[in-house]
Amino acid sequence: MAEKVEDLTIAYEEDGQVLVQEIDKEVLSSGAWATVIFRYRELDRARGEYGPDKYSVRRYQKREGQYLPKSKFNISSAAQAKKLLAVLSRWTGEEGL
Repeated sequence: MAEKVEDLTIAYEEDGQVLVQEIDKEVLSSGAWATVIFRYRELDRARGEYGPDKYSVRRYQKREGQYLPKSKFNISSAAQAKKLLAVLSRWTGEEGL
């Protein structure tokens, strides 16, 4: 795992082939507990192409100088992300963002 929150990644490689490609990330909070949202794509091995963008919110706990994964929530599509955004915007009174 990583010592710094900025070094956390969702990217995954196997036998020299990138299976999970990290496109972007944002650190939502850091400290003893960190929350990071990742934008990524997974390789469709049958087609040899990357699929659509997906998103993952992940929580990490820093123990003994290392960030360890504790929980995650995957958002499987842009449509689901837009629905989540709409609900959160409504709940926080920020509609129209």
